[in-house]
Amino acid sequence: MLRRPWILALAAAVLTVSSPRAAAPQSRWLSGYIQTVPLFSVSPVLADAGTSDFSRIRLTTQPSAGPFAVEVAYEHALTFRQSAETHTFGVAGLTGVPGGGEWFDLGGTLSRASDRHVTWQHRFDRLNVSFSPTDSLELRIGRQAISWGTTLFLTPADPFVPFSPTDPFRVFRGGVDAVRLRIYPGPLSEIDLVFRPTRTAAGEEVTLLARGLATWLNWEVSGWGGQLYGDAAGAVGLAGSIGPWAVRAEAVVRDYDGSLVARGTIGVDRTWQAAGRDMGIVAEYQRDGRGAATPEGFESILRSDELLRGEYQVFGRDELAMTLTYQVHPLWSLSGLTLVNLNDRSVIVAPGFAYSASDNTSLAGGDYVGQGDRDAPEGQLLASEYGLVGVAGYLSWTWFF
Repeated sequence: MLRRPWILALAAAVLTVSSPRAAAPQSRWLSGYIQTVPLFSVSPVLADAGTSDFSRIRLTTQPSAGPFAVEVAYEHALTFRQSAETHTFGVAGLTGVPGGGEWFDLGGTLSRASDRHVTWQHRFDRLNVSFSPTDSLELRIGRQAISWGTTLFLTPADPFVPFSPTDPFRVFRGGVDAVRLRIYPGPLSEIDLVFRPTRTAAGEEVTLLARGLATWLNWEVSGWGGQLYGDAAGAVGLAGSIGPWAVRAEAVVRDYDGSLVARGTIGVDRTWQAAGRDMGIVAEYQRDGRGAATPEGFESILRSDELLRGEYQVFGRDELAMTLTYQVHPLWSLSGLTLVNLNDRSVIVAPGFAYSASDNTSLAGGDYVGQGDRDAPEGQLLASEYGLVGVAGYLSWTWFF
């Protein structure tokens, strides 16, 4: 039984790569992808390693007629676990597109083994209709992807299901149920109005926000304000360049029961040539007034409504994220992620690789290694943010069609 997920994953890869359909041109009305991700994890608090496999198929269609268009993305996900306790200890992104808080129930569990070793789920990640009477106006209603982040990994001012900084799969952003009106006054400016009702363990809430974006000199400036989950909030974003370095920053201020709390990130990134190959670096620092300054503060975060809504990317008051990528070959690239909680000194180090097997097939893999205090004092939930991560690794095979 332990080998079955690995055999199924390998068989799917071999059958698809060897099939002549893999070389067929993409359909004009239907596209999608198939992905399988064998996983393993070793926790410092468990005696045995855990293995699993996550596989999914996603189908997308975007028909249009005149000013009207429809977008549909439908997914099936099948998860095999060696045991019900198999997990990745907070290494998010290794089990599919993030989501949560959707108003409409457009998915669920189709089948689950009594021992929880096998789970089969499905979900509409996109289901919306849009109306664009002119090039300067678009109204979209339904489940859709909305991204307001300016920085690349730590995005506290993005209120719509942001990616986890440890997510290795960023092809598709999780959809949210919303009504969105976009107005384009000029080629480099935009006005965005979003109404989003949510249902989470924190209750039924409403988000109503307005955002403006414009370009000044070589800088993109944005700002939004309104009601975020019932709280008054406002944010600003800035992106541009200083010499060869790209500079990005965003910050949000929110009213939590009469107390104004600020969260913000600043980062730089650059790409250059090293030995004739592309090398890139990204570095971001986040200061979070809602984050924990000490490990004792993790308990309030783990019991907060913000966590139930999926608002936290990281838990620390001060966090640093750094990535380095290098193109070894036109088909091969190496990467490395370091995520540090500067308060408790815990860290995740994640080396990885990616290989382009063909125009529509890719292979990837990597490890996540966590270091930090593990033994929490009596009455304290965690000794450090990343101390219990242990080792988590994955291989990924993806075929787009």
